[in-house]
Amino acid sequence: MRDPLVRAGGLIASGVYGAFIVWLHVTQPQTIAQVTGGLASSVGAYRADPQAFADGLQFFRRDQFIEARAALMRADPAERDPQTQFYVAYSYYREGWRRLYRDDTLYARGLAAVEKAIRLAPNGRLVIDDPNLGMHSADELKTELERGLKTDRSDFNPLKVFEKRK
Repeated sequence: MRDPLVRAGGLIASGVYGAFIVWLHVTQPQTIAQVTGGLASSVGAYRADPQAFADGLQFFRRDQFIEARAALMRADPAERDPQTQFYVAYSYYREGWRRLYRDDTLYARGLAAVEKAIRLAPNGRLVIDDPNLGMHSADELKTELERGLKTDRSDFNPLKVFEKRK
């Protein structure tokens, strides 16, 4: 009776270990925080740190975007919270927006962050109810970032100087 139980236990342990390896290969986490956060989110136990998120929002609203991203990344070290990732992307947008040009490096990072937020959101739809924002959905932000990365004739329009940042 003992021998079949040992074999069944070994089979179960091997299956769990194999599933973990496949999960690592599919998600490709870059840090241990992403591994633990990904495992916690797969069982519904992951939450972003509300205090660090509030700190990030305060920095964001004061246009201190580097500090805001640092606080937001502290709030969501596993990068699994769609709302936090949305604000990270928005901070890249706001920092990269210039009166005369758009910073392609910051816009590309923002685009990667907003795509991550869309993937994490339920049904791929993310809407943020924040009256301080000019864009409230991840789709709007993604479109604006993609538009900023493209070079076309409208980029040379001198009236673009009067365009408002969202």
